[in-house]
Amino acid sequence: MFIDSHCHLDFPELSEKLPELLTHMATNQVTHALCVAVDLPDFPKVLALAEQHDNLYASVGVHPDYQDTPEPTVEQLVQLADHPRVVAIGETGLDYFRLKGDLEWQRERFRTHIRAARKAGKPLIIHTREASADTLKIMREEGAQEAGGVMHCFTENWEVAEQAMELGFYISFSGIVTFKKAQSIKEVAQKMPLARMLIETDSPYLAPVPFRGKQNEPAFVKHVAEEIARIRGDSIENIATATSNNFFKLFIQSND
Repeated sequence: MFIDSHCHLDFPELSEKLPELLTHMATNQVTHALCVAVDLPDFPKVLALAEQHDNLYASVGVHPDYQDTPEPTVEQLVQLADHPRVVAIGETGLDYFRLKGDLEWQRERFRTHIRAARKAGKPLIIHTREASADTLKIMREEGAQEAGGVMHCFTENWEVAEQAMELGFYISFSGIVTFKKAQSIKEVAQKMPLARMLIETDSPYLAPVPFRGKQNEPAFVKHVAEEIARIRGDSIENIATATSNNFFKLFIQSND
């Protein structure tokens, strides 16, 4: 019924209790999850999860926050993405919140991922924080619309959401949408077309209310859906069905 479109089950705090988390997913009607890579050295662990569990998928990429890690090439990413369980390139993007100074290396890494996604024919998972203008600029310059993808853990305003959707991208909401002060994000969730929406946990981070401050897990994605249903005056079943269909359309059908 629900799909967690972005989580990090390979991270130690989650991988050590994976059987329990998979049971929680089933109990809470979370049928699938996408395990997202953040660097190349740990990618084999992400891929192994997807190979060992039919309801888990993998991505390949290097997070913009990871500075001291092997830099990917287009050829590397394309080669690693050539696997039936790898459904996306990323997460990639720009983050001007955590890192300061000359971040040209971050922008070049982002361009590499977009070029790889276009070449591999796989969608992008984009992270942007306090960098929306540059993120959208590079997406346009590199033809990101040819690959498509998702703006994950969306924290920007309606104007940014509109521009991303004009490029053919989906908007994914995390537990942040349940936070009381996240009014601009709630506005985006209320206004945007349901046909462009995904839901996620970004676990182990950003647990939604009523678990805020605790360790997050894929089973909690239903609380994201519940809040979006409340904001939109819609049924939880409709949100679940639409976001699940959107997930398969973006990540699975595009890879067939």
